[in-house]
Amino acid sequence: MPSSAPLFAATLSDLDDKPVALERYKGKPLIVNFWARWCGPCRAEIPEFIAIRNAHKGKLEVLGIGIEDKVEPVREFAKAYEMDYPIFLAREKGIPLMQALGNTRGGLPYTLLIDRNGNILQKRLGVMKKADLDAAAELLLKAR
Repeated sequence: MPSSAPLFAATLSDLDDKPVALERYKGKPLIVNFWARWCGPCRAEIPEFIAIRNAHKGKLEVLGIGIEDKVEPVREFAKAYEMDYPIFLAREKGIPLMQALGNTRGGLPYTLLIDRNGNILQKRLGVMKKADLDAAAELLLKAR
């Protein structure tokens, strides 16, 4: 598995276009999802990310990293899809960051499971369904 170091070293913009150092999420079990508005499979899995986060509130965090350049359309998209988890814009850092985290093809959606120690437990190119996310949450919450 690749190292999570590039993720925690990154500073991306939030939906208010303010820089956020992702190291602030270190020490928490994470489901990190790279997505884009134009990606149909990405849109299909958003309700499942919302549900898994709500089912495990305070125990694990979902981060959405948009392979996007402009904050306004992403903010509107996140509101329309009721994305209540932290969303970031990767801008020009998106593809290189995904590649550094093991997505050599640069395809979307791409999801990582990172335990509280910063270890990448799984990486997945393609849609995460409810059963996948239930198993992911179980794995993340078991990992010490």
